Amino acid sequence: MRKKMADPKFFVCRCFYTHNYFLKDYNIHVVFENVDKFLTDFGKEMNQRGCSTKVQLDHVLNQLLLEQDRRKNLGKDYLTRRQIIQKEYHRLHPEIYTLKESYLAPEFLKLIDLCSRFDTTAEDVLASITPTGGDRVYSFPVFTKEFCQLFMEELEHFENSDCPKGRPNTMNKYGILLNELGFDECFLNPLRKNYLHKLAAILYPDWGGAYLDSHKAFIVQYKMGEDLDLNYHYDNAEVTLNVALGKNYTGGSLYFGDMRTVSVEDTECSEYEHMAGIGIVHRGQHYHGALPILTGERYNLIVWMRSSKVRNRLCPMCDQKPELVETVGYGDGFTQPTVNLCTLN
Repeated sequence: MRKKMADPKFFVCRCFYTHNYFLKDYNIHVVFENVDKFLTDFGKEMNQRGCSTKVQLDHVLNQLLLEQDRRKNLGKDYLTRRQIIQKEYHRLHPEIYTLKESYLAPEFLKLIDLCSRFDTTAEDVLASITPTGGDRVYSFPVFTKEFCQLFMEELEHFENSDCPKGRPNTMNKYGILLNELGFDECFLNPLRKNYLHKLAAILYPDWGGAYLDSHKAFIVQYKMGEDLDLNYHYDNAEVTLNVALGKNYTGGSLYFGDMRTVSVEDTECSEYEHMAGIGIVHRGQHYHGALPILTGERYNLIVWMRSSKVRNRLCPMCDQKPELVETVGYGDGFTQPTVNLCTLN
């Protein structure tokens, strides 16, 4: 009997603890190792961006120190929250935690069937999906309206519970980490492995599309009085899926610029109106953002898909060979190099 290979252990790059801190009030990502170095490296620029008083600077430093502490304790806090949620949270729709084909839009199933054929070309797939105007950014239905409604009801039920909640990242103060809620094992893992990787392998072979072996999935919420928009940024991912789940809202269009290697000043953006049930797929390092919603409330499912084969060579956040730090779960998708025993004497 053939022995099943164990799943790889995933890591973060050490830069996770120092790089890519986002200060929304000043629309800037910074590196933060300690207070003195931050003031030396970014003090002048922060002053130019309007952080000119001691009160403002103290507020910024407090934000950075809190975020630094959050990152240092991320693994421990995740395990604590996950344990509490598993014990205390009563699921509203327990059936949706296991992926069923009936939850997927017929158009999406047809598209994945096309991608599964050995003789399918990229041209065949591109003829079946909708370009958005952005370079290599495509849209297509993903979920049925019925599933989106059940999903949002579950998310609202969880938000209204007393369970602890981890937030996605420094750019989104409101949202839900789906691994903590329990969606990874039987929903998101098969969605990535059995469906999305087939599409990504054809659309993004140069970005590890055929080797997407981990992900980070979360919900972002846009609501009047809370987060209204999403600043211009790129993702810590090789390929990103963004699905609009619904709610009634106006505004909130997505916009896409160029890849992160292209100067922001030289970029012209294309705008896309994101509709409920529709997924957008794009390269993670493609700069993008979301315009403010004007009324209502909006939920989006974000899946950052990662290829250790790609990112083990170069960390997309610090542009260095990753310095691995042990963590829990999928981390940031890095794995340790394997040793080929056959080459050893």
